[in-house]
Amino acid sequence: MAEAATGNSGRGAEPSLKDKGNEFFKAGNYLKAAALYTQAIKLDPSNHALYSNRAAAFLHLVKLNKALADAEMTITLSPQWEKGYFRKGCVLEAMEKYDDALSAFQVALQYNPQSAEVSRKIKRISQLVKDKKRAQEVEKKRSNIDMTKHLDKLKSELSEKYGSEECWKDIFSFLVETMEAAVRSWHETSNVDAKVFYLLDKEKTDTEKYAPIVNIDKAFESPHTHTNCFQFLRKYAEDSVSRAACLVTPKSLISYPQVWKGQGSRKWKHGQHDGFFVQLETPSLRKLWFVPSSNELGRPVCRDPEVLDIGAHELLPCIFIEKLPST
Repeated sequence: MAEAATGNSGRGAEPSLKDKGNEFFKAGNYLKAAALYTQAIKLDPSNHALYSNRAAAFLHLVKLNKALADAEMTITLSPQWEKGYFRKGCVLEAMEKYDDALSAFQVALQYNPQSAEVSRKIKRISQLVKDKKRAQEVEKKRSNIDMTKHLDKLKSELSEKYGSEECWKDIFSFLVETMEAAVRSWHETSNVDAKVFYLLDKEKTDTEKYAPIVNIDKAFESPHTHTNCFQFLRKYAEDSVSRAACLVTPKSLISYPQVWKGQGSRKWKHGQHDGFFVQLETPSLRKLWFVPSSNELGRPVCRDPEVLDIGAHELLPCIFIEKLPST
Protein backbone atom coordinates (compact mmCIF):
# COMPACT_ATOMS: atom_id res chain seq x y z
CA MET A 1 0.00 0.00 0.00
CA ALA A 2 1.19 3.55 -0.76
CA GLU A 3 2.30 5.77 2.13
CA ALA A 4 -0.24 8.35 3.31
CA ALA A 5 0.44 12.06 3.16
CA THR A 6 2.51 13.49 6.01
CA GLY A 7 0.06 16.30 6.79
CA ASN A 8 1.92 19.16 5.10
CA SER A 9 -1.24 20.55 3.47
CA GLY A 10 -3.64 22.77 5.38
CA ARG A 11 -7.38 22.28 5.79
CA GLY A 12 -9.19 22.92 2.53
CA ALA A 13 -5.93 23.18 0.60
CA GLU A 14 -5.47 21.58 -2.80
CA PRO A 15 -4.45 17.88 -2.39
CA SER A 16 -0.74 17.31 -2.98
CA LEU A 17 0.56 15.29 -5.92
CA LYS A 18 1.35 12.55 -3.46
CA ASP A 19 -2.22 12.60 -2.09
CA LYS A 20 -3.62 12.43 -5.61
CA GLY A 21 -1.28 9.56 -6.41
CA ASN A 22 -2.45 7.72 -3.30
CA GLU A 23 -6.09 8.07 -4.34
CA PHE A 24 -5.40 6.64 -7.79
CA PHE A 25 -3.34 3.87 -6.18
CA LYS A 26 -6.26 2.92 -3.89
CA ALA A 27 -8.57 2.93 -6.92
CA GLY A 28 -6.26 0.49 -8.73
CA ASN A 29 -5.08 2.99 -11.36
CA TYR A 30 -1.40 2.29 -10.81
CA LEU A 31 -0.23 3.90 -14.05
CA LYS A 32 -1.77 7.26 -13.11
CA ALA A 33 -0.51 6.89 -9.55
CA ALA A 34 3.05 6.30 -10.77
CA ALA A 35 2.84 9.35 -13.04
CA LEU A 36 1.74 11.56 -10.12
CA TYR A 37 4.48 10.22 -7.85
CA THR A 38 6.97 10.99 -10.62
CA GLN A 39 5.77 14.59 -10.75
CA ALA A 40 6.03 14.82 -6.96
CA ILE A 41 9.59 13.44 -7.03
CA LYS A 42 10.64 16.17 -9.46
CA LEU A 43 9.49 18.72 -6.89
CA ASP A 44 10.88 16.85 -3.87
CA PRO A 45 13.66 14.49 -5.06
CA SER A 46 14.88 13.62 -1.54
CA ASN A 47 11.49 12.40 -0.25
CA HIS A 48 12.00 8.69 0.42
CA ALA A 49 8.25 8.00 0.80
CA LEU A 50 7.61 9.11 -2.78
CA TYR A 51 10.08 6.57 -4.14
CA SER A 52 8.54 3.92 -1.89
CA ASN A 53 5.05 4.69 -3.24
CA ARG A 54 6.20 4.70 -6.83
CA ALA A 55 7.98 1.37 -6.24
CA ALA A 56 4.64 -0.07 -5.07
CA ALA A 57 2.89 1.28 -8.18
CA PHE A 58 5.58 -0.09 -10.51
CA LEU A 59 5.32 -3.46 -8.77
CA HIS A 60 1.60 -3.64 -9.57
CA LEU A 61 2.40 -2.65 -13.16
CA VAL A 62 4.98 -5.47 -13.28
CA LYS A 63 7.71 -2.96 -14.12
CA LEU A 64 10.01 -4.85 -11.82
CA ASN A 65 13.36 -3.27 -12.69
CA LYS A 66 11.93 0.22 -12.15
CA ALA A 67 10.28 -0.91 -8.91
CA LEU A 68 13.59 -2.33 -7.65
CA ALA A 69 15.45 0.88 -8.52
CA ASP A 70 12.91 2.92 -6.54
CA ALA A 71 13.12 0.54 -3.58
CA GLU A 72 16.91 0.89 -3.61
CA MET A 73 16.58 4.69 -3.73
CA THR A 74 14.18 4.55 -0.78
CA ILE A 75 16.79 2.66 1.23
CA THR A 76 19.54 5.10 0.19
CA LEU A 77 17.50 8.12 1.30
CA SER A 78 16.27 6.49 4.53
CA PRO A 79 18.47 3.49 5.43
CA GLN A 80 16.76 2.83 8.78
CA TRP A 81 13.19 2.88 7.46
CA GLU A 82 11.89 -0.68 7.25
CA LYS A 83 9.45 0.10 4.43
CA GLY A 84 12.28 0.48 1.90
CA TYR A 85 13.52 -3.04 2.64
CA PHE A 86 9.95 -4.31 2.57
CA ARG A 87 9.44 -2.82 -0.90
CA LYS A 88 12.71 -4.34 -2.07
CA GLY A 89 11.69 -7.73 -0.70
CA CYS A 90 8.32 -7.60 -2.47
CA VAL A 91 9.95 -6.78 -5.82
CA LEU A 92 12.56 -9.53 -5.44
CA GLU A 93 9.78 -11.95 -4.55
CA ALA A 94 7.99 -11.04 -7.79
CA MET A 95 11.29 -11.65 -9.62
CA GLU A 96 11.39 -15.09 -7.96
CA LYS A 97 14.72 -14.20 -6.36
CA TYR A 98 13.58 -15.73 -3.12
CA ASP A 99 16.92 -15.85 -1.28
CA ASP A 100 17.52 -12.13 -1.89
CA ALA A 101 13.90 -11.34 -1.02
CA LEU A 102 14.24 -13.19 2.27
CA SER A 103 17.38 -11.19 3.13
CA ALA A 104 15.55 -7.91 2.45
CA PHE A 105 12.56 -8.89 4.62
CA GLN A 106 14.87 -9.96 7.44
CA VAL A 107 16.50 -6.50 7.43
CA ALA A 108 13.03 -4.93 7.46
CA LEU A 109 12.18 -7.00 10.53
CA GLN A 110 15.31 -5.79 12.30
CA TYR A 111 14.08 -2.19 12.00
CA ASN A 112 10.51 -3.09 12.92
CA PRO A 113 10.39 -6.33 14.94
CA GLN A 114 6.67 -5.89 15.66
CA SER A 115 5.63 -5.91 12.00
CA ALA A 116 3.21 -8.78 11.49
CA GLU A 117 3.21 -8.04 7.74
CA VAL A 118 6.97 -8.54 7.47
CA SER A 119 6.84 -11.68 9.63
CA ARG A 120 4.21 -13.18 7.34
CA LYS A 121 6.36 -12.41 4.32
CA ILE A 122 9.39 -14.09 5.90
CA LYS A 123 7.36 -17.19 6.67
CA ARG A 124 5.96 -17.30 3.13
CA ILE A 125 9.30 -16.72 1.40
CA SER A 126 11.05 -19.27 3.62
CA GLN A 127 8.55 -21.86 2.43
CA LEU A 128 8.99 -20.77 -1.19
CA VAL A 129 12.78 -21.12 -0.86
CA LYS A 130 12.32 -24.58 0.60
CA ASP A 131 9.86 -25.58 -2.14
CA LYS A 132 12.10 -24.24 -4.90
CA LYS A 133 15.10 -26.12 -3.54
CA ARG A 134 13.06 -29.31 -3.33
CA ALA A 135 11.77 -28.84 -6.89
CA GLN A 136 15.35 -28.38 -8.12
CA GLU A 137 16.41 -31.58 -6.35
CA VAL A 138 13.55 -33.50 -7.96
CA GLU A 139 14.38 -32.16 -11.44
CA LYS A 140 18.03 -33.04 -10.88
CA LYS A 141 17.04 -36.62 -10.09
CA ARG A 142 14.82 -36.74 -13.16
CA SER A 143 17.38 -35.26 -15.56
CA ASN A 144 20.64 -36.80 -14.30
CA ILE A 145 20.13 -40.34 -15.58
CA ASP A 146 23.32 -42.39 -15.25
CA MET A 147 22.83 -46.15 -15.13
CA THR A 148 26.52 -46.85 -15.65
CA LYS A 149 27.35 -46.23 -11.99
CA HIS A 150 24.62 -48.62 -10.85
CA LEU A 151 25.76 -51.38 -13.19
CA ASP A 152 29.50 -51.08 -12.62
CA LYS A 153 29.77 -54.50 -10.93
CA LEU A 154 28.33 -56.10 -14.05
CA LYS A 155 31.43 -55.18 -16.04
CA SER A 156 33.61 -57.72 -14.24
CA GLU A 157 30.98 -60.46 -14.69
CA LEU A 158 30.72 -59.77 -18.41
CA SER A 159 34.49 -59.61 -18.76
CA GLU A 160 34.83 -62.97 -17.02
CA LYS A 161 32.20 -64.56 -19.26
CA TYR A 162 33.25 -63.06 -22.58
CA GLY A 163 36.92 -62.19 -22.30
CA SER A 164 36.89 -59.99 -25.39
CA GLU A 165 36.60 -56.39 -24.23
CA GLU A 166 34.92 -55.32 -27.45
CA CYS A 167 32.28 -58.01 -27.04
CA TRP A 168 31.31 -57.37 -23.43
CA LYS A 169 31.47 -53.59 -23.80
CA ASP A 170 28.92 -53.75 -26.62
CA ILE A 171 26.56 -55.73 -24.38
CA PHE A 172 27.13 -53.38 -21.44
CA SER A 173 26.46 -50.29 -23.55
CA PHE A 174 23.36 -51.94 -25.00
CA LEU A 175 22.00 -52.58 -21.47
CA VAL A 176 22.81 -49.07 -20.23
CA GLU A 177 21.16 -47.40 -23.24
CA THR A 178 18.05 -49.58 -22.89
CA MET A 179 17.66 -48.88 -19.17
CA GLU A 180 18.26 -45.15 -19.53
CA ALA A 181 15.71 -44.92 -22.34
CA ALA A 182 13.20 -46.73 -20.10
CA VAL A 183 13.85 -44.31 -17.24
CA ARG A 184 13.33 -41.32 -19.53
CA SER A 185 10.07 -42.83 -20.77
CA TRP A 186 8.92 -43.38 -17.19
CA HIS A 187 9.73 -39.81 -16.22
CA GLU A 188 7.77 -38.49 -19.19
CA THR A 189 4.72 -40.78 -19.10
CA SER A 190 4.85 -42.79 -15.82
CA ASN A 191 5.01 -45.89 -17.98
CA VAL A 192 7.17 -48.04 -20.22
CA ASP A 193 5.96 -50.23 -23.08
CA ALA A 194 6.53 -53.96 -22.67
CA LYS A 195 9.21 -54.79 -25.23
CA VAL A 196 12.21 -56.98 -25.86
CA PHE A 197 15.22 -55.19 -27.31
CA TYR A 198 17.73 -57.28 -29.27
CA LEU A 199 21.41 -56.58 -29.77
CA LEU A 200 21.70 -57.69 -33.38
CA ASP A 201 24.94 -58.87 -34.92
CA LYS A 202 26.17 -56.07 -37.18
CA GLU A 203 27.68 -58.48 -39.70
CA LYS A 204 25.40 -61.53 -39.60
CA THR A 205 21.86 -60.22 -38.96
CA ASP A 206 19.53 -59.68 -41.91
CA THR A 207 18.29 -56.23 -40.78
CA GLU A 208 15.77 -56.13 -43.62
CA LYS A 209 14.00 -59.08 -42.01
CA TYR A 210 14.67 -58.63 -38.30
CA ALA A 211 13.99 -55.48 -36.26
CA PRO A 212 15.80 -54.81 -32.97
CA ILE A 213 12.54 -54.41 -30.98
CA VAL A 214 9.65 -56.83 -30.37
CA ASN A 215 6.46 -55.76 -28.57
CA ILE A 216 5.28 -58.18 -25.86
CA ASP A 217 2.35 -56.32 -24.31
CA LYS A 218 0.17 -59.50 -24.34
CA ALA A 219 2.85 -61.83 -22.96
CA PHE A 220 1.67 -61.83 -19.34
CA GLU A 221 -2.07 -62.22 -19.86
CA SER A 222 -2.15 -66.00 -19.39
CA PRO A 223 0.07 -69.12 -19.22
CA HIS A 224 -0.76 -69.75 -22.89
CA THR A 225 0.33 -66.29 -24.13
CA HIS A 226 3.39 -66.42 -21.87
CA THR A 227 4.56 -69.73 -23.32
CA ASN A 228 3.89 -68.69 -26.91
CA CYS A 229 5.71 -65.40 -26.40
CA PHE A 230 8.75 -67.06 -24.87
CA GLN A 231 8.97 -69.60 -27.69
CA PHE A 232 8.68 -66.87 -30.29
CA LEU A 233 11.35 -64.73 -28.61
CA ARG A 234 13.79 -67.64 -28.37
CA LYS A 235 13.37 -68.47 -32.06
CA TYR A 236 13.65 -64.77 -32.94
CA ALA A 237 16.93 -64.51 -31.03
CA GLU A 238 18.33 -67.53 -32.87
CA ASP A 239 17.10 -66.56 -36.34
CA SER A 240 18.20 -62.93 -36.03
CA VAL A 241 21.66 -63.99 -34.76
CA SER A 242 21.26 -61.69 -31.76
CA ARG A 243 24.08 -61.37 -29.25
CA ALA A 244 21.92 -60.25 -26.31
CA ALA A 245 18.35 -59.28 -25.44
CA CYS A 246 16.85 -56.94 -22.89
CA LEU A 247 13.27 -57.27 -21.65
CA VAL A 248 11.57 -54.14 -20.28
CA THR A 249 8.09 -54.31 -18.80
CA PRO A 250 6.07 -52.33 -16.23
CA LYS A 251 5.25 -54.04 -12.96
CA SER A 252 1.57 -53.17 -13.41
CA LEU A 253 1.37 -55.37 -16.51
CA ILE A 254 2.35 -58.57 -14.75
CA SER A 255 -0.87 -60.25 -13.63
CA TYR A 256 0.31 -63.74 -14.48
CA PRO A 257 1.30 -65.30 -11.10
CA GLN A 258 3.39 -68.15 -12.47
CA VAL A 259 5.91 -65.64 -13.79
CA TRP A 260 7.61 -65.88 -10.42
CA LYS A 261 6.99 -69.60 -10.08
CA GLY A 262 4.37 -69.05 -7.43
CA GLN A 263 6.91 -67.42 -5.12
CA GLY A 264 5.99 -63.81 -5.75
CA SER A 265 4.46 -62.88 -2.40
CA ARG A 266 7.04 -64.82 -0.41
CA LYS A 267 10.11 -63.65 -2.27
CA TRP A 268 9.09 -60.11 -3.19
CA LYS A 269 10.74 -57.56 -0.87
CA HIS A 270 9.98 -54.26 -2.57
CA GLY A 271 6.56 -53.43 -1.16
CA GLN A 272 3.94 -51.68 -3.22
CA HIS A 273 6.33 -49.50 -5.21
CA ASP A 274 5.35 -48.88 -8.80
CA GLY A 275 8.09 -49.30 -11.37
CA PHE A 276 9.40 -51.56 -14.11
CA PHE A 277 11.58 -54.61 -14.67
CA VAL A 278 14.64 -55.04 -16.86
CA GLN A 279 15.83 -58.55 -17.67
CA LEU A 280 19.13 -59.02 -19.48
CA GLU A 281 19.56 -62.20 -21.52
CA THR A 282 22.83 -63.33 -23.09
CA PRO A 283 24.09 -66.82 -24.01
CA SER A 284 26.37 -66.77 -20.95
CA LEU A 285 24.79 -64.43 -18.41
CA ARG A 286 21.28 -63.56 -17.15
CA LYS A 287 20.38 -60.64 -14.85
CA LEU A 288 17.20 -59.06 -13.54
CA TRP A 289 16.53 -55.63 -12.01
CA PHE A 290 13.51 -53.82 -10.64
CA VAL A 291 13.52 -50.02 -11.01
CA PRO A 292 11.15 -48.64 -8.34
CA SER A 293 9.40 -45.32 -8.80
CA SER A 294 8.02 -42.77 -6.35
CA ASN A 295 5.97 -39.62 -6.77
CA GLU A 296 7.71 -36.41 -5.72
CA LEU A 297 5.97 -33.05 -6.06
CA GLY A 298 3.51 -34.69 -8.40
CA ARG A 299 6.19 -36.04 -10.73
CA PRO A 300 7.44 -39.63 -11.15
CA VAL A 301 11.04 -40.22 -10.06
CA CYS A 302 12.87 -43.48 -10.67
CA ARG A 303 14.96 -44.85 -7.82
CA ASP A 304 18.17 -46.85 -8.05
CA PRO A 305 17.72 -50.24 -9.75
CA GLU A 306 17.39 -53.21 -7.37
CA VAL A 307 19.05 -56.49 -8.33
CA LEU A 308 16.62 -59.42 -8.12
CA ASP A 309 17.21 -63.15 -7.87
CA ILE A 310 16.47 -64.18 -11.43
CA GLY A 311 15.97 -67.76 -10.30
CA ALA A 312 13.00 -66.69 -8.18
CA HIS A 313 11.67 -63.76 -10.20
CA GLU A 314 12.50 -64.34 -13.87
CA LEU A 315 9.91 -62.76 -16.16
CA LEU A 316 10.73 -65.12 -19.04
CA PRO A 317 12.84 -68.30 -19.21
CA CYS A 318 16.23 -68.28 -20.95
CA ILE A 319 15.90 -66.73 -24.37
CA PHE A 320 19.33 -68.00 -25.41
CA ILE A 321 20.64 -71.55 -25.22
CA GLU A 322 23.49 -71.28 -22.75
CA LYS A 323 26.95 -71.67 -24.21
CA LEU A 324 30.43 -70.82 -23.15
CA PRO A 325 32.48 -68.35 -25.20
CA SER A 326 35.09 -69.97 -27.42
CA THR A 327 38.66 -69.87 -26.23
